[in-house]
Amino acid sequence: MLLAREERFPGSPSWVGKQKGAKGMRKVLVIEDDPAMQELLRLYLSREGYAVMAAFDGETGLAMAAREDPDLVLLDIMLPGADGWEVCKKIRQVSYVPVIMVTAKGEEIDRILGLELGADDYITKPFSPRELVARIKAMFRRIETLTELQREQANQNRLSFDGLKIEGDLRRVTLDGTELTLTPKEFDLLWFLAENPGRVFTREQLLEQVWGYSYLGDGRTVDTLVKRLRKKLKPGGKDQMIATVWGVGYKFQPGGAK
Repeated sequence: MLLAREERFPGSPSWVGKQKGAKGMRKVLVIEDDPAMQELLRLYLSREGYAVMAAFDGETGLAMAAREDPDLVLLDIMLPGADGWEVCKKIRQVSYVPVIMVTAKGEEIDRILGLELGADDYITKPFSPRELVARIKAMFRRIETLTELQREQANQNRLSFDGLKIEGDLRRVTLDGTELTLTPKEFDLLWFLAENPGRVFTREQLLEQVWGYSYLGDGRTVDTLVKRLRKKLKPGGKDQMIATVWGVGYKFQPGGAK
């Protein structure tokens, strides 16, 4: 049974600082309906030292995610029954586990939809297995950096801006007393901008700060994350705190910081 987020993640996400398995292996769940692709992914990831679990459809994948508590999910979009978008949405409702979408759909709208539903990254078929492994390693490096550096810094700081409260030690955001549900990347971006109010950052600088040097993405990834954050801040009228600086990037504009 999938537990509620508050039960599984009392402070920070369960995968932040989570101990590796008995053999020191991180667990990767592959949800892919193509047997040949699934076996290829299993082979390459096993060679890299990951413990690989696999499911051929979305419902089985969701059950395995609840039972096995993986460290990362590789999720195909085109699945029998519940498709990858629906699976991603359901995973994100209860878990902060990193999700990488694996898709044959190369259109920008498909990539943006996956990110809006809470995916952390995407890779388009056909792809090099070495590139996929590089993305997975980059994701885990980002998690380790968060554990070792950012969480220590966050523990020392809590920010408040006219009804918007950001608690770094709990990785919690409340808006006029109501707790917001943010993905890890959404929290990281909001925290970084709020720590530097009024300072303008380019998309490249934000990619570097939120995803790390080795993230293989582009500026549209930042735009998508900003769009998601603004949508969640809008009910309290705080969406304009993240201001667009045309031709440059974004800045945090508190409009009355406390």
